[in-house]
Amino acid sequence: MKPGRGELIGYDGFKHKKGSRIHVVVDEDSMPLNIAIGPGDEHDSKKLVELIEGLEKNPKELYADSAYDTEGIRRYLESIGVESNIPVNPRNGGKQRPYNIKLYKKMKSTVERFFGWLKSFRRIIIRCIIIRCEKLASTYKALATIASIIIHLRYGI
Repeated sequence: MKPGRGELIGYDGFKHKKGSRIHVVVDEDSMPLNIAIGPGDEHDSKKLVELIEGLEKNPKELYADSAYDTEGIRRYLESIGVESNIPVNPRNGGKQRPYNIKLYKKMKSTVERFFGWLKSFRRIIIRCIIIRCEKLASTYKALATIASIIIHLRYGI
């Protein structure tokens, strides 16, 4: 049974260049729902709350990799009524929690698919930053947002 639109989302951060990172929340069709830009040395999990709060409505479930296995994230998701499907990070020494491994793998691949599509905009996103076309994070986010709009137009349903 395929979940309804907007019920499942995946989250990940992707390092495009030293010093900056794109964080994104995608739906089950790999369409970006929200984007944030953060420093490259900041842990991915620090932007999760900002991205979830930027959504129009809360999803039913969130799929993220084990880097997001923190008590703070799990408590936040519980408080807003979102079920977390996050594997346990062995480095955290946390208790074993059940998660749907099959759906987790599917959602992980949807996030990776989005970043694959985003890489096709290399000239817009990566090259402009390397040659210093702009210095502001807001401009970088605007370029990523434009690329996301084009992705919606190309691949959206």
